[in-house]
Amino acid sequence: MATRKKVMQVLDLMRKTPIQPRAEKTIETIYEATAQILGSEGESALTTNRIAEKSGFSIGTLYQYFPSKEAIVLSMIDRERNRVIAELQKMLLAAQNRQLSSRQLLTEFIQALIIAFGTGRRLKRTLVKIAWRLDHTEPIIHSLNLMAGQIAATLQQIKDPELRPPTAAGMYVLTRAVMGVIRSASMEDSALLGTAEFENELVGLSWGMLKS
Repeated sequence: MATRKKVMQVLDLMRKTPIQPRAEKTIETIYEATAQILGSEGESALTTNRIAEKSGFSIGTLYQYFPSKEAIVLSMIDRERNRVIAELQKMLLAAQNRQLSSRQLLTEFIQALIIAFGTGRRLKRTLVKIAWRLDHTEPIIHSLNLMAGQIAATLQQIKDPELRPPTAAGMYVLTRAVMGVIRSASMEDSALLGTAEFENELVGLSWGMLKS
């Protein structure tokens, strides 16, 4: 399937940027067909001909937008990752207005990460695994750095006396530790994913790293 070098070419690989509603609908249909194939038939069944057939478009229409199946999958991963990061940032920015305790905020944040990158409720499980195989690419590293920076900014605003001041090293270790555990559970198809026990252990790990 996709190689790490191809990830940085995602935007270039989309031959035609959808502007009109009809074009956007075409892209969404292609994405959905790809997700359905990955979910029900597996990665080995994914071909551009199969995607075209499943989506109801001609292969020519598909190639107007994407030159390969890899380009489609990488574009889907890129879009979903950006959506998740935007939602997490919004959650952190709204933390003070919601009057949540630091521990409650941390719990909600961990829950969102598990759903997005572990259980695959929004993103099909096979697609989640493909994304994790590309977890050392520049877009992934950039997303983790954005997450670490936003967490640090939120902690500085909250000024919880129970928590130590955020440092670059501390935020780096925290984000990589949490995402590393979720990655392992996802790749291993662990039965712990989605359980309260798994969530509580991650919250405990993170809280222990954040406390003063």
